[in-house]
Amino acid sequence: MYPPDSQLTASQVLRTFHHDELYLFLGAAFTTFGLMSAAFSFLRRKFDPMLFWLALFAILYGQRLWLQSGLLTLMVPPSLFFSSLKDSSNYLVPIPAFFYFEASGFLGRYGRKIAIALTIPFLCLFVGTILFGPQSAFKLINNLIVILTLVALIVQSLRQKNLDRDFVIVRRGIAVFVAFALFDNITQAFGYFPYKEPLGFAFFLGTLGYVAAKRSLERDHQFNEIQKELEIARRIQTSILPRAYPDSDHFTVAARYVPMTSVAGDFYDFLLTDPQQAGLLIADVSGHGVPAALIASMVKLAATSQRANAADPATLLSGMNTVLHGNTQEQFVTAAYVYLDAASSTLRYSAAAHPPMLLLRRGSVVELTENGLMLAAFSFATYSTVEYPLEPGDRLVLYTDGLLEAANATGEEFGPHRLSALLKDVARLNPEAAADHIISSLQTWSKSQNDDLTVLICDYAGFQAA
Repeated sequence: MYPPDSQLTASQVLRTFHHDELYLFLGAAFTTFGLMSAAFSFLRRKFDPMLFWLALFAILYGQRLWLQSGLLTLMVPPSLFFSSLKDSSNYLVPIPAFFYFEASGFLGRYGRKIAIALTIPFLCLFVGTILFGPQSAFKLINNLIVILTLVALIVQSLRQKNLDRDFVIVRRGIAVFVAFALFDNITQAFGYFPYKEPLGFAFFLGTLGYVAAKRSLERDHQFNEIQKELEIARRIQTSILPRAYPDSDHFTVAARYVPMTSVAGDFYDFLLTDPQQAGLLIADVSGHGVPAALIASMVKLAATSQRANAADPATLLSGMNTVLHGNTQEQFVTAAYVYLDAASSTLRYSAAAHPPMLLLRRGSVVELTENGLMLAAFSFATYSTVEYPLEPGDRLVLYTDGLLEAANATGEEFGPHRLSALLKDVARLNPEAAADHIISSLQTWSKSQNDDLTVLICDYAGFQAA
């Protein structure tokens, strides 16, 4: 059995614990809430002042509950330092509260100045307690400032009109907390210590949790709706891309299109699929996502309107520029177009600020360049056409800059030299297999895709007159 003194101490500790258990629980809960809020703010990688000050407010409030618990008083030997620490915690807790109310709009247009002005006396009380120990005058000053501030906060919140429902719910939570805090501070000014304020603070955090959960569900619903819309947009965009190039005795064409997101700004089209002629267009809209995809659909319309000029690349690009200029919200388009004529064994090529077309001939890769200004940017842009002979066995490759700019883990880009070497490596593969190998090689090189990837490969088999 325990000696009488030990039994008395154990009984005293047990009674103290039962008296403080609610506040110990609330202190742990408030601290946990604050730490989770701080962690969430950090994970967002974007400073949110309201979340930051709320986290600090909750942590300090929770720690104050523990510091001022009777159980801790029994466990820690009496000292001036411990007494000063307990009292000084009262003067730190209001500071993040002021800045939280300012960030959430409860202090009006002069909220920042008010928060700073209120912070100064509490910092002075905190420093004074650390230097001179607990003082009754400090407690009285603290109570008076808190009472006046809480009354002003209630008046200010009641003046605000046309608030959304979430703001009204949070305001009710703050009103309950302020009422409890006001009651405690008024009674303490007369020497009574009911200490009911933590219950009001718990109610306030509960309203915040409700609003946070409600907004999270709303965001999930909005996200699902956006995903559905993006899927529809993806299907629509895929539908504007041509299907497989028709069978031809002279040309074999393969296309691969890998968007970075659900929709993309890359585009390709077959403007001519005559048995003896082919017209291949590739384009890349600046930017990514939905805006670029919308402009890509405009590129489709612009190209379709110029089909009559399919045999003249320069005229075709000039016509597309006229259609697009002033209609793309300051975004621009790079493009390349090649016209192939089997009967004359020639190709005509023109481009608008686009990476050069590659010609693989007898194991060597040659860049074909004939560039003008980007589309949609300048009304005065002009383009010219260059003509080259075609030989049986030639392979032509059109692509967007996503292939060249794909970067590996060290930031090194794939670049034109590696692309040329890769074309030589797949020279014996048919266009379909070669296109697949090129895309898979790019994806192996760059684990995270940072741009859309599009490639067109065309093999010329030669021409024999009937």
